[in-house]
Amino acid sequence: MAKLIDGKAIAAQVKDECRRQAEQLKEQGISICLAVIQVGSDPASSVYVNNKKKACAYCGIESLAYELPEETTQEELIVLVKKLNNDQRVNGILVQLPLPDHMDENAVIHTIAPEKDVDGFHPWSVGALSIGLPGFVSCTPAGIIQLLKRSDIAIEGKQCVVIGRSNIVGKPMAMLLLRENGTVTVAHSRTKNLRELCRQADILIVAMGKPRFITADYIKPGAAVIDVGIHRNENNKLCGDVDFDSVEPVAGAITPVPGGVGPMTIAMLMHNCVCAAKGI
Repeated sequence: MAKLIDGKAIAAQVKDECRRQAEQLKEQGISICLAVIQVGSDPASSVYVNNKKKACAYCGIESLAYELPEETTQEELIVLVKKLNNDQRVNGILVQLPLPDHMDENAVIHTIAPEKDVDGFHPWSVGALSIGLPGFVSCTPAGIIQLLKRSDIAIEGKQCVVIGRSNIVGKPMAMLLLRENGTVTVAHSRTKNLRELCRQADILIVAMGKPRFITADYIKPGAAVIDVGIHRNENNKLCGDVDFDSVEPVAGAITPVPGGVGPMTIAMLMHNCVCAAKGI
């Protein structure tokens, strides 16, 4: 039976650390402020934004909410981002994705000042990660590294397979594992012999967007399995990209869905906000 990696408990540890650091900064006269911009009323985005507000309140981080109508133009959004770039009170700027179809997400993300890019999506942040310079790291992959480390799962020298090559999870995940001295393979929709490749992984990170696709026959016995996916099954219950019931008896450690990777994303956002206030 696999060890269950409790993302809720580990996220709580990270947020408690952020809360203590925020208190220390406040004693030095330094406050932390996160501006969150949401365009439209996508239900999932509204849930995420609300959870971010709650996390800010817990950690002692001020949050500014900008809830813009769906018909907001890209130019209007960019004007707001530039205004927040120049606002000395604001340490971090987060534009909730996805944006409406009439907007170019890349153009908006590129407008955010790199020193306030707490989502870690700006090309400067991605470039800094790729060449080993300090900078903000995308919150989900950064959270996965913390899940592994705080669960005493060694990365150095291990065979790591990442399924997914998105700019938000797959690519930065691979670079972070390399930074921790893992031996990394990135698989994707065009990968041949995916099952055989996965069976070589000591650490398997699944961000492929297909519900319960990864079954027990993809798993090396004793492997650590990190499930980034989140879906609704036929019974309207949350599930991941991994078929938990079949994989759990084979794996050495596994994240549940929900309660695994998800809580870590917001916890690492809080971590990035604290770093922004420190000027890191």
